[in-house]
Amino acid sequence: MLVDTAPNPVIADLQARLRDYTDRVEQAPSPDEVLNALHALTTASLPLSVLAAAKFPLKSGDWDEIKLRKTSFIHRDVPDGWWEEYEILARAKFRPMLFLARSSLASYTWTEARRMFEPIGVDRWSYELALKYGMRDGLTCPVASRWVVGFWSRKDLSKVLTQPVRIMVFAAASFAALRLEQLVGLEGDGIGSRIRLTPRELAVLRLVAGGAQSSEVAQALGLGEETVRSHLKKAQAKLGARNRTQAVAEALRQNLIP
Repeated sequence: MLVDTAPNPVIADLQARLRDYTDRVEQAPSPDEVLNALHALTTASLPLSVLAAAKFPLKSGDWDEIKLRKTSFIHRDVPDGWWEEYEILARAKFRPMLFLARSSLASYTWTEARRMFEPIGVDRWSYELALKYGMRDGLTCPVASRWVVGFWSRKDLSKVLTQPVRIMVFAAASFAALRLEQLVGLEGDGIGSRIRLTPRELAVLRLVAGGAQSSEVAQALGLGEETVRSHLKKAQAKLGARNRTQAVAEALRQNLIP
């Protein structure tokens, strides 16, 4: 039986364009040009348009701290009105794609995210908004836990984005994020304010997060139980928590403990 070893034309085209793109994006003088170069690459052989790129805030829930054209950038070809409506609706709501991007190193389509989260009711707002503006599917690429680069499409991407294609798109998104990091510089490093906990407070919270009781924490750290409780109370106060459970949850949310 003969085996077709001819290269996939989409993959071959992407490979050729990716080589040129890496040189071009390194010289891009502005964030807009970075996104334009990425958009030109993905739309040449795929139904995949650039949506936006944003730098992760210090605290995982502080997306409202992101400032347009300072640490987040929307591509010019995004459907008119989508961003303005998204910005209003997103306030104090769960953002599944950004949550997934913040907590993962893999790229996921919006369809895959819906299958994972199975959103109902109000949690479907972002998907319904996208459909309203003709965005049927998309792809979200987290880069080094510092940036997220998003794409959108008018088509279902489940059969379009094969694993080899996805790897190349992810690579292109990574190059874009690296250039954006250079252009933004230190300006975006102060997004939000990070709580300052002492090493012992962090150590206590880390053990409590693993299910340890005060006596077990004291034994593990060589401290007295009263000292452990004191560290917990100080950590709770700094984190604005009512109890140790909320303190642990807040420390995890702010990426203060692994």
